[in-house]
Amino acid sequence: MSETQKVTDRPSAAPPAGNSVDRFFKISARGSTFGREIRGGFATFFTMAYILVLNPIILGSAKDKFGHQLDAVQLTTATALVAAVMTIIMGVGGNLPLALAAGLGLNAVVAFQIAPLMSWDDAMGLIVLEGLLICVLVVTGLREAVMHAIPQPLKQAISVGIGLFIAFIGFVDAGFVTRIPDVANTTVPVQLGGTGALAGWPILVFCLGVLLTIGLLARKVKGAILISIVTMTIVAIIINSAADIKSWGLTTPKVPDDVVASPDFGLLGHFSLFGSFGETSAITVVLLVFTLILSDFFDTMGTVVGISAEAGLLDDEGKVPNLGRVLLIDGAAAVAGGAASASSSTSYIESAAGVGEGARTGFANLVTGGLFALALFLTPLLTIVPLQAAAPALVAVGFLMMTQVKHIDWDKYEIAIPAFLTIAVMPFTYSITNGIGAGFLAYVLIKTVLGKAKDVHWLLWAASALFLVYFAIDPVEQLFNVK
Repeated sequence: MSETQKVTDRPSAAPPAGNSVDRFFKISARGSTFGREIRGGFATFFTMAYILVLNPIILGSAKDKFGHQLDAVQLTTATALVAAVMTIIMGVGGNLPLALAAGLGLNAVVAFQIAPLMSWDDAMGLIVLEGLLICVLVVTGLREAVMHAIPQPLKQAISVGIGLFIAFIGFVDAGFVTRIPDVANTTVPVQLGGTGALAGWPILVFCLGVLLTIGLLARKVKGAILISIVTMTIVAIIINSAADIKSWGLTTPKVPDDVVASPDFGLLGHFSLFGSFGETSAITVVLLVFTLILSDFFDTMGTVVGISAEAGLLDDEGKVPNLGRVLLIDGAAAVAGGAASASSSTSYIESAAGVGEGARTGFANLVTGGLFALALFLTPLLTIVPLQAAAPALVAVGFLMMTQVKHIDWDKYEIAIPAFLTIAVMPFTYSITNGIGAGFLAYVLIKTVLGKAKDVHWLLWAASALFLVYFAIDPVEQLFNVK
C-alpha cells in the first residue's frame, strides 16, 4: 500500500498529540505531520494560483450596463486578499484542508450575465446578497440537513465524479484535450491536443509532469505532487528561455523582471446590496440569485464531501467534521468576495492536490492562505507556475479520488444508476452542480417507480424540485417573460 493510500485512511488509533498547535488542529490525531501539512498547503496553492490570473481576465474583460470595466490590477489584489483571508479562516474555524477563492463559473455568470443588466456595484451587491442568504440557510440548519440526508453511496459517487472532473480540468487546462471549433465539420466535441495530435513544448512539459507524478507516487516518494510541480516549473522556465514559446496560456514560465508588486485595494467595499432591483425586474433579480445560490450550494457540498472523503475524515455515517462551521465560512466567503468585487468565493476542489500530499487539517490552509497573502506583494514571482506544470497534480488526484468507486454497490440499480449519472454528468457538463442534480433526480425517480418513495428524505424531494427548476431555467424565464 502506498503512503498516499495510507494517509487517506483514518488512523485506527490516534497517536499522542504534541504541542498546542498540534492539538488545536488535531494533526497527530488525524495521522498527519507538520511536514505533510506544509507540503499540502504548497501543493494546493500552486494548483489554484491560476485564479490570480484568470479571475481578473474574466471579470476585467466584461463591461457593465453603463460600459464600465473593472481594473485588472485591483481585481488581482481583491482576488488574492479574499482567498488569503477566507482560506485562513476556514483552516482555523473549520479545520479542513479546504482552500477558498473566487469561483470559476460563478465569475463568468457575474461578468457576462449579471453585469450587462446593471452596474458593477449592483452586480457585486447581488453576490453579497447571495452569500447572506446562504449563511441564513446554514444558521437555520437547512444546508447541513440536506448534506446529512444524502445516502452514503451518493456521497461516494459525488467524490468519484469530482475525481473525474478535476482530472478532466487538468487535461483541458494543460491543452492535452481541447474543444474542436464549431466550424469544424465533425460531431466530435473534443480532441487530443490543439489539432488532433500532441504538439509543442508546453504539452511535453505536461506529459512529462504526469509521468513524473505517477512515477513518484508509485515509488511512495514523500511530497510527490509538490516535487513534480516545482520540477516541471523549472523545466518549463528553462525551455521557455531557450525557445521563447508564446503558447503557454495564462501563465508564462519565466523569471519576472520585478519580484515585488504593490497591491491596489481600490475595489474593496464597492457594492450596492439592493441596487439591482432598480436596474432590472424583480423576477430577473430573484432568478439570478436563485441560480447563484443553487450553484454555490451544491458545488460546495460536493467539494466538501469529496475532499473530506479523500482525506478519510468522514465518520462512520459519512458526516463531515465541523460541517456547520465549514458551511458558514463558505457562505461568508461569498459575502467577502462580493464586498471586495472579486465575485463569489467558494471552496476549491483543487484542495484535493493538498490532500494528495498528505494534508488532513486546517494547518495546511495557513500555508495556502499565507502564500495568497504573499501574492498581494509577490504576484510576479508566485504566478510563474504554468498550468502545464500544475495540471499533472489534478490528474493524479483524480485517480486517487476515483478509487472510492469500489464502495458503490453496482448490482443495486436504485443506487447504481443515480451514482453513474452523478459521476458521468460532472465531467461531461463541466459542473459539479449538474452532476449532483442529475443524481438526485434519478434517485428520487427510481425510488418512486419502485414504490419506495417513503424512503426518500423530504429534503431530497425539495432539493430535486429545485433542480427541476434549475435545469428548466430557460422555459421558466420565458414563462415569466424575463429578458
